[in-house]
Amino acid sequence: MKFQFDTRVRKLRNRLKGIGVEAVLITNQKNVRYLCGFSGSSGYLIVSKSELILLSDTRYEEQIASECPQVKVDIRDTRSTLVESAKRVAKAMKLSSIGFEAQAVSKALYDQLSEDNSPLTWVATSGTVEEMRAIKDRQELAIIRQSIRINERAFETIVKQLTSTQTEKNIAHNLEHQLRHFGGTRCAFDPIVGVGPRAALPHGQPSSMQVQEHPILLIDWGTEYEGYLSDLTRIVVTGKINAKFRKMYQTVLKAQKAAIETMKPGIELAEVDRAARAIIEKAGYGKQFGHGLGHSFGLEIHEQPFMSPVAEGTLKAGMVITVEPGIYVPGFAGVRIEDDVLVTRNGFEILSNLPKELDECTVDLVA
Repeated sequence: MKFQFDTRVRKLRNRLKGIGVEAVLITNQKNVRYLCGFSGSSGYLIVSKSELILLSDTRYEEQIASECPQVKVDIRDTRSTLVESAKRVAKAMKLSSIGFEAQAVSKALYDQLSEDNSPLTWVATSGTVEEMRAIKDRQELAIIRQSIRINERAFETIVKQLTSTQTEKNIAHNLEHQLRHFGGTRCAFDPIVGVGPRAALPHGQPSSMQVQEHPILLIDWGTEYEGYLSDLTRIVVTGKINAKFRKMYQTVLKAQKAAIETMKPGIELAEVDRAARAIIEKAGYGKQFGHGLGHSFGLEIHEQPFMSPVAEGTLKAGMVITVEPGIYVPGFAGVRIEDDVLVTRNGFEILSNLPKELDECTVDLVA
């Protein structure tokens, strides 16, 4: 699928005057990929009003020619570094000011860039490309949808294969195998798999605990497909549950539905969070919901915007964001239900389709 890189570059160029620079040096590899399509691990991009120059090395010459033939390329040899290339090219362009990505540049890297480079002035910028990435275009949305489909197929497959003696680690490994089988590149992040009390660890690492040790299983997993990610969480019930857990689950599900129903362009991010948090607090579990309601994702698993009690800003059409309220009771169990939601011009679209009513989440283990 051909991306509209020229549109993205044009939008960035339109922002240069507001930043107060003649050009910007892009060092965040995800932003480089977003702006020109280069998926390698070593490359800087210089964007000016008239130039688009990708800096890399000989390892990536053929890859660059294939992925981004539209860009001008500066290939360094083994006697030079990317930083030296950036300084040399900026000097050749006769720039007097250039922006750099403050969040992606360390103090040491900044010192190297700015050393002995007058009269060039380096200007810190923050979130410029990330703000653009928050609104997904139709090509991005098509890939994200496919990433979600792969993610769901992998989950459906491993749930059908669950046995009583499988460990959390076994499940995590099987998930990665299945998502690759269905066309995914890799896991979007290390899967979170928790049986019983270990489901109360929001970011718990898979252990050797077996499925048969508790009737509750939490799985949080994601797929990378053509560079774009997905992120879902479901509870799987493998045995008889008590009333306390049923109340926890129903509370989280009610909170998630309430939050999603509020989503539309213009609504404050904090307000969506409040819609879920109020229900959980009313049920007496406010202190057991200790994280924000959700986050955007795309080329990275955590992108702008974020939904939390202190989040600033509003939802906009084209944003794709997780909605994942949770309740975590140490020593007992945890519940998190997570879906991927697109903000549309008139409201929302839930992109993920896995069942989440409690009775639908009950499975029979394979003998």
